Amino acid sequence: MAYVTLACAIVSEILATTSMKYSDGFSRLWPSLATALGYLLAFALLAQTLKSMSVGTAYAIWSGAGTAVIAAIGMVFLGESTSALKIFGVLLVITGVVVLNLDGAH
Repeated sequence: MAYVTLACAIVSEILATTSMKYSDGFSRLWPSLATALGYLLAFALLAQTLKSMSVGTAYAIWSGAGTAVIAAIGMVFLGESTSALKIFGVLLVITGVVVLNLDGAH
């Protein structure tokens, strides 16, 4: 169940970050509200996850997955530059999360 809660926290954080891009510096109401609500939900779900998962494991997965997906969204949907070096960096983030979790989620 902790992984399901964590996955929901990750999705919420990704949606909040994407909304922030569209908030135009918090000058647009609905994307700004979506950003605030998304982060509130993400942190609430992350806090619930920490009841049964170690903070290092949960945060590594949460931040790593969020970083990788947001980078991909930027490159694929938002017209940000794509390069072999940038893709390599995202792969390093994913590799780092995997390595940190080799010890298991205690």
